Amino acid sequence: MEGQGATADPQLQHFIEIESQKQRFQQLVHQMTEVCWEKCMDKPGPKLDSRTEVCFVNCVERFIDTSQFILNRLEQTQRSKGSFSESMSD
Repeated sequence: MEGQGATADPQLQHFIEIESQKQRFQQLVHQMTEVCWEKCMDKPGPKLDSRTEVCFVNCVERFIDTSQFILNRLEQTQRSKGSFSESMSD
């Protein structure tokens, strides 16, 4: 019976993983909004002028590009560390 506590429910693990992904996404959107608002919004008005709109689009696209680049680099680093540690144990 002691072993049962160590085995987590796969559905619960999946739910927790999805909720964690949602939380990370919301944090990313919040961070992106804050950065781009500070960069692009000179004076709030009733509607965006074309310059401000272009600034927001560019800001969001660069933010996404940068986030994706960092994520890819972290994954590459993890893979290279994993293969390095595997070769060390041989």
